[in-house]
Amino acid sequence: MTATDSQASQYSVTVEPSGRTFSVDPGEAILPAGIRQGIGLPYGCKDGACGSCKCKRLSGTVVHGTHQAKALSPEEEAAGFVLTCCAVPQSDVVLESRQVTEAGAFPIKKLPTRVSSMNKVSDDVMIVKLQLPANDTFQYHAGQYVEFLLRDGARRSYSMANAPSEGAQMELHIRHMPGGKFTDHVFGPMKEKEILRIEGPFGSFFLREDSEKRIVMLASGTGFAPIKALLENMVAKGITRPTTLYWGGRRPADLYMQDWIVELAKGHAWLTYVPVVSDALPEDGWSGRTGFVHRAVLQDFADLSGYEVYACGAPIVVESAQTDFVALAQLPGDAFFADAFTSAADKVSA
Repeated sequence: MTATDSQASQYSVTVEPSGRTFSVDPGEAILPAGIRQGIGLPYGCKDGACGSCKCKRLSGTVVHGTHQAKALSPEEEAAGFVLTCCAVPQSDVVLESRQVTEAGAFPIKKLPTRVSSMNKVSDDVMIVKLQLPANDTFQYHAGQYVEFLLRDGARRSYSMANAPSEGAQMELHIRHMPGGKFTDHVFGPMKEKEILRIEGPFGSFFLREDSEKRIVMLASGTGFAPIKALLENMVAKGITRPTTLYWGGRRPADLYMQDWIVELAKGHAWLTYVPVVSDALPEDGWSGRTGFVHRAVLQDFADLSGYEVYACGAPIVVESAQTDFVALAQLPGDAFFADAFTSAADKVSA
């Protein structure tokens, strides 16, 4: 095939309402082509598991690769929805995605990092800080994630828990999953000064700073990590949109940075913090809110029509929140932003 033939067989993808247009090579899925050309399509797992990249097809045809039905059901596909991570164009395509980010997204890099500190803050959560190379610049949006590149070629993904303004260190909150290839290492032989390789930034979970809507943040367990980064970023940039954070755990110890968030809320009138525990035992002495964390939001907010929601954590929590907030509290569907990996096993395994 000549270069001219190859170019002729490319298809064009246009994203409305932004009008951004890019080309897709033969046999290539839409999402990787967009990432390669700096088009900020929403995405997460990149393997058809989470549904974060789902959007409406306005015209054209695609063929989907392997994906999970919970990410894109047959009914949704019949209604014209596509998963850009595994949708291969068969013609020029026009999509609708109101979450397309600005031109000039941060470059994706591979780089070495050094473990600078490890702090076990609960029985199964380790806060790991990584030192980034002094001679390189790593830019990301608060809320995005990186992938660790393991020696056998496997990858494990974790959200940054600190805002980019926090300097050349990266903070991660890692929950131990017994038997996990990566987390067994973190909670076992890993030591300070160890070198780890990462790639990123990835993901479309970050604060929409051009909005003036009030904010509800919802986290379960270590889903607090990217939420912490969002809050630090708001403080650093002087963003004072009224924000209510609900952080849920099974027991009080799961709220492993409770003191930090309480102090932050005391110092910033725009922030309200509501901890919620679902399975407290008598010996915990818990006297706060109980039950499912997303239900606590519904108890306090009967009408979310004027809000944006940012949610991170266990898949069942995030999926229930999205369904119920839209159906019961009038939250606009495009005002719910979820951590990119909430439905993908990679984020929380290994």
